[in-house]
Amino acid sequence: MILPGAEPFFLPGGEKGVLLIHGFTGLPAELLLMGDFLQKKGFTVLGVRLAGHGTTVEDMSRMTWEDWMDSVRDGYAVLAGCCSSVSVVGHSMGGLFALLLSTEEPVDRVVTLAAPIYIAEERGLRYLPPREVCTGQFVPKARRRLSGVPPAVNRTYRRMPLVGVHELVDVIGRTKGCISQVTAPVLIMHSRDDHTADPRSAEYIYGQVKSKIRRIFWLEKSGHLLPVAAERETVFAEAAAFLQASGE
Repeated sequence: MILPGAEPFFLPGGEKGVLLIHGFTGLPAELLLMGDFLQKKGFTVLGVRLAGHGTTVEDMSRMTWEDWMDSVRDGYAVLAGCCSSVSVVGHSMGGLFALLLSTEEPVDRVVTLAAPIYIAEERGLRYLPPREVCTGQFVPKARRRLSGVPPAVNRTYRRMPLVGVHELVDVIGRTKGCISQVTAPVLIMHSRDDHTADPRSAEYIYGQVKSKIRRIFWLEKSGHLLPVAAERETVFAEAAAFLQASGE
């Protein structure tokens, strides 16, 4: 059963579609404010729910990164069926899926929000046990309660499956392996105080994509949760302007 408020959302608008992809252990609701903003700018918006998210952490532990990618592919197919073009915005791990999708489908534009090519040292990834001993193992995932956001945003998992962390690492590896195939225009948004996705990630993406149009937009005090943090209105406005542009 999907948790209340954790459902995918569809916001009808104009001919241009935008697919919104949440991150690891996240929910579509984390991108709902951004979706509302983009709809008001004339876009048709779909916020997908990645498989195993918004239900139970045990459910998530049974999913692979390909299951999550299939959720993204399904969302793209829905939007492509009702829009003349589809752009993709992804937060955190969702940003990696946005890049991957652009290597498979004719994506108009890509926006990454705190996409993690490098995980910050303080997250202790170096202590991750081997995959074979991670099945059925969970660790706490602390996050402060946020205000002024959709209620479901504060219902994210408070534990994460260690086998899922291995799947996240696999997504990173997959992205690094094909990032040179990314040619769609890319806006890379990252906060300098991100203690989850090391800010070096933004520089890596910028340097490795083959997009003729690519730009980094730095924030200063948003941490990792760009779509719901203090500078979110700036994030929304910059992303919308990039998605509306053409022929740059």
